[in-house]
Amino acid sequence: MSIVKVENLSKRYGSGDTAVDALCDVSFSVEKSEFVAIVGASGSGKSTLLHLLGGVDRPTDGRVFIDGTDIYSLDESNLAIFRRRHIGLIYQFYNLIPVLTVEENIALPHLLDGRKPDTAKRDEILRATGLSDRANHLPNQLSGGQQQRVSIGRALINDPAIILADEPTGNLDSKMSREIMELLKFANKHYNQTLIVITHDEQIALQADRVIALEDGRVVRDEVNRR
Repeated sequence: MSIVKVENLSKRYGSGDTAVDALCDVSFSVEKSEFVAIVGASGSGKSTLLHLLGGVDRPTDGRVFIDGTDIYSLDESNLAIFRRRHIGLIYQFYNLIPVLTVEENIALPHLLDGRKPDTAKRDEILRATGLSDRANHLPNQLSGGQQQRVSIGRALINDPAIILADEPTGNLDSKMSREIMELLKFANKHYNQTLIVITHDEQIALQADRVIALEDGRVVRDEVNRR
């Protein structure tokens, strides 16, 4: 079953002689529980694609279906709700709320929805991310690797249809990078989370089930990793 379906996706910035085509007629699908790495040089369209998959930006042409929903058929308000409930976003620089504790940052999607936090699920995620003893710490009291674990926990709290990670190890040393990737792979296998990772790191790409390579805004390779 395809949890993500991308149809003829294009994104153009500007117009006339100054127009830039960041994505050109990109199509692919991702199956439930699949781990996909999207690779390419700087300027290849990786981050633009992730923003379109995550409902952060709107395409010039084409459609994105997440769990059967055409996300760009939604108005801004409903798209924001859908994104919060069905898409887990992980960024290179964590994007934590500095005045909230670890457990509050993890529970933030529930709080934004006006729902009572699921304490059992939150505590399970704290254990899975190794943050139980840091639950009441603020982000500035954590290492970079711990902050990224919090952002992963926040992405997991709603059991989203997909998790999108934009260079999740780009701000970490090699030891922390390995630990973060092990945690993402654990979420992929243990929670059956569909995982799409944007990366320039070949070693991370080799750990994925499948690699999609972009060049000048187009898919130039889409292949299963042979391990």
